[in-house]
Amino acid sequence: MNKQTIPLRIPSSLADVEAVIQTTWGETPDLVVCRLQVKQMHKDVLLMYLDSLADKNSINNNVLQPLLFEKHHATNVEDIAILIGQKKYTKLWPDIETAIFQGESVLFIDGEQKALILDTQGWPQRAIAEPQVESSLKGAHQGFIETSGKNIALIRRYLPNRELKIKELTVGRRGKTKVAILYLEDVAHPEVLQELEDRIRNIDVDAVVNTGELMQLIEDNPFSPFPQFLLTERPDAAVSNLLQGRIAIIVDRSPSVMIAPMSFISFFQTVDDYSTRWMIATFLRLLRPLAFFIAIFLPSLYIAAISFHYELLPLNLILTVGESREQVPLPPILEAILMELAIEMLREAGLRLPAPIGQTVGIVGGVVIGQAAVQAGLVSNIMVVVVAITAIGSFIIPNPDMSESVRLIRFPMMIVSSLFGIVGMAIGLMILVVHLACLESLGTPFGSPFAPVRFRDWKDTVVRFPLWAMRNRPLSARPIQLKRQTKTRK
Repeated sequence: MNKQTIPLRIPSSLADVEAVIQTTWGETPDLVVCRLQVKQMHKDVLLMYLDSLADKNSINNNVLQPLLFEKHHATNVEDIAILIGQKKYTKLWPDIETAIFQGESVLFIDGEQKALILDTQGWPQRAIAEPQVESSLKGAHQGFIETSGKNIALIRRYLPNRELKIKELTVGRRGKTKVAILYLEDVAHPEVLQELEDRIRNIDVDAVVNTGELMQLIEDNPFSPFPQFLLTERPDAAVSNLLQGRIAIIVDRSPSVMIAPMSFISFFQTVDDYSTRWMIATFLRLLRPLAFFIAIFLPSLYIAAISFHYELLPLNLILTVGESREQVPLPPILEAILMELAIEMLREAGLRLPAPIGQTVGIVGGVVIGQAAVQAGLVSNIMVVVVAITAIGSFIIPNPDMSESVRLIRFPMMIVSSLFGIVGMAIGLMILVVHLACLESLGTPFGSPFAPVRFRDWKDTVVRFPLWAMRNRPLSARPIQLKRQTKTRK
């Protein structure tokens, strides 16, 4: 029997079942196939599972022991007390293959053209720990892991509500990946949900390995430098967005959960903002957009001022800059690009190396290279200060994807400022504003609540009003239930 003659349906004879298994699973050393004689049924059965994905203790105690040692007479498998949480029958081989790769066991019964799928999953998984990327000051210290069932359970602990609905899809032809869509039925907009579901169903790839790949396959504008979906490792952040009317997408085998639709200003907010007094949270929210503009435009402003508009600088500052650049042979644009590339390489090296060594490389390397570059006359002291402030500004942005976008945009801004001065910076800023105004996330405006203007949502943007004053959900999430809080502060 070759692969072209594999039957779609399960044969009734165990001998034919064994022949199909030998054909399709020829070189699979971790596949366990054992034939058993069930005396109380007077029939033979065939148990099949992957040793590396199934829980052997559960199989031994809850499947094999009842089949082999139960005393009373049984006419079929249902009469035997197989103590497994979920059991279902199937008549198709594709269902068998899917179940085996998901860690389930399959029980074939001689003389029957169906098989019993048993929930015996037990693949290796790590314990729930604190998120590595998103640190928490006052929030929970639990993070998502690589098992979708555990991640759903973490969200259900925050939302024990029957309105929390889950849709499960499968993506990929070779590596079938389970994708779970979570939403509040009475809050999330049906059109947004349907658009997301259609995009996921239309994906035609071999496999989706992680959430980042899925995000790139369904985003509105793949040529935009800005992220259009939010990736989070924190259950409280996912639940906060679900309560606002957004949708959470969980990809099995990935520790990040995707949130959609998103707005630009949402990438500058954190869950800790709602655990902090509103005045402190407002100050931090004002600081982050300021850091965004500093991280993009400060090197460009330095280049423009030195190359074209030095008359805008105070006299004492001009003398200081001139003295600092007296021995520097490079033009400002090359000086800035040299230092920015050095910072980016140090940052990347710090990420890839082990944590203790990475911190040492990041701190010591920055100080040593900066000081050596100044003493060698390659860059000026002012340039080192500008690059340091720019790096700090990019670190303040709480979302890693948005921070990476800022680091990328900085370089074309430096180039246009070296060619056209402040006029080039103004043109670059206008292009960014127009691009953000035109960008969408699942068909919803990415620039909301500024483009289009929605004053009611300004209570929770770059400022944060007291919680008792924010009674409505943000319109950028397109919720069908606007009221978030019915009781006001007395």
